Amino acid sequence: MAASDSAGDDSLYPIAVLIDELKNEDVQLRLNSIKKLSTIAIALGVERTRSELIPFLTETIYDEDEVLLALAEQLGGFTNLVGGPDYAHCLLPPLESLATIEETVVRDKAVESLRNVAQQHSPSDLETHFVPLVQRLAAGDWFTSRTSACGLFAVCYPRVSAAVKADLRLHFRALCQDDTPMVRRAAASKLGELAKVVEVEYLKTDVIPMFVNLAQDDQASSDSVRLLAVDACVSIATLLEQEDVEQLVMPTLRQCATDQSWRVRYVVADKFTDLQRAVGPEITRTDLVPAFQKLLKDTEAEVRAAAAHKVKDFCQNLDKAHQENIIMTSVLPYVKDLVADPNQHVKSALASVIMGLSPILGRHNTIEHLLPLFLSQLKDECPEVRLNIISNLDCVNEVIGIQQLSQSLLPAIVELAEDSKWRVRFAIIEYMPLLAGQLGQEFFDEKLNALCMTWLVDHVFAIREAATLNLKKLVEQFGAEWAENTVIPKVLAMSRDQNYLHRMTCLFCINVLAEVCGSDITTRLLLPTVLSMANDGVANVRFNVAKTLQKIGPQLDHGVIQPQVKPILDKLNIDTDVDVKYFASEAMASIAALG
Repeated sequence: MAASDSAGDDSLYPIAVLIDELKNEDVQLRLNSIKKLSTIAIALGVERTRSELIPFLTETIYDEDEVLLALAEQLGGFTNLVGGPDYAHCLLPPLESLATIEETVVRDKAVESLRNVAQQHSPSDLETHFVPLVQRLAAGDWFTSRTSACGLFAVCYPRVSAAVKADLRLHFRALCQDDTPMVRRAAASKLGELAKVVEVEYLKTDVIPMFVNLAQDDQASSDSVRLLAVDACVSIATLLEQEDVEQLVMPTLRQCATDQSWRVRYVVADKFTDLQRAVGPEITRTDLVPAFQKLLKDTEAEVRAAAAHKVKDFCQNLDKAHQENIIMTSVLPYVKDLVADPNQHVKSALASVIMGLSPILGRHNTIEHLLPLFLSQLKDECPEVRLNIISNLDCVNEVIGIQQLSQSLLPAIVELAEDSKWRVRFAIIEYMPLLAGQLGQEFFDEKLNALCMTWLVDHVFAIREAATLNLKKLVEQFGAEWAENTVIPKVLAMSRDQNYLHRMTCLFCINVLAEVCGSDITTRLLLPTVLSMANDGVANVRFNVAKTLQKIGPQLDHGVIQPQVKPILDKLNIDTDVDVKYFASEAMASIAALG
């Protein structure tokens, strides 16, 4: 109440200020005033908020979409500011108006806030205040209000009387049959949510006919209605007994899986494992396996790619008693065709999951049936396919060991490492520690070590940076002794390279190697090279020397700080270059703090 007291005799001060701000031409000012509504409400108190602020807001909904969006969001958390749940219905008028606005994001936020406020209503208040609002929106002249209504049924349905429930079902059915496709789309998107709260008997008599109607929607440009119905199918199937699923849901689902619109078939493919879990193992065997085969050989590449992406999960979720037989006879022949698919997105989607079949099928089937496919994919012209295979090697290593693949792996890795697209090179670097672990130190040293060093002098900085971090991970994998014998000599040699960028990369490598190699190696091997680079002719190298000394300071033997490190930093601190002096002083302060 402090705000009203400070306003002198004008008890309407906060409202007056708000009116002025909302009339201001500056949108940002109006937006800011809406964002502080809760502060104004606290100042006014609950009674004046109900009697003055809320009616004012209801009457002034005419602003920019950005302001209206903020208002819709604010009102969703206003229940306590109007006096608690007993007065939550006071918030319905402005939110109802916002739910009819033309801009979709405003309507969606208003619906979200209405759903929050509905939770605060008692059952009697729901019937008295909230359900009439839903009915008004559902019968509104403009499609905007009818689309908003669709999102409000499920939130009030469970807590109202049987007679009101029957009326709500009738209104929702009307929305499912609305002349406007946008309304039918909204109804289709919320049907699954309603199905979860409707009683089982009405699920069969009321909701499923709505689902069938939406899934068969054949008006022009209405495939978006049918594809949204697929989502509802998942929700409905989980609520029914197997017998009812077969009788009431499967005929429509079969129709969706062969829909003339590829977008509907795509959604079926995308939701396929959800559908599989919903309908259970028996219907999966009889109905979903044939449907999956059709999707895997669909005429549209997008559908095949979506189905290919589900291969591993679909196979994993199959009934264990029939799993191997179904995969070998009904899935694998189609997978083999996809390995040579003309579309690279399909091949890439398959490559991201196919290795996961190895643990399911076991050693013998992997070697006999899957290994030829992996080898083929490792030679694919598309780099994403090769990358996806390499990134999932651990699945196969667990089952058959990496040796079976190692001879084909090497050329694929080398090609990716030298790919003209730097992002492809970047991706293979990220997998190198994984590969090192899978292939073992001996193979790595013989075949891949030189490749890792080559990346350190790549012309793209992001590659050099990734290669530096890669070295750190490899040392974590193989140990400090390996680093001393294999990596460090090559890194230190870069300090004498003609290209100053390579000399800087040497320092970056030392920064990360010091962390994993420990005090002895850092002091004995890395420090002398850093100190020798303090005389470099390029200022960027010299100030990176200072930064590196600061970075590796905690790893150094205290005995070398005063006689070796401090004189170099003193020298850099009087360098002619301002940046060198700055970083030298930073390093001196940091090392002094170490004691």
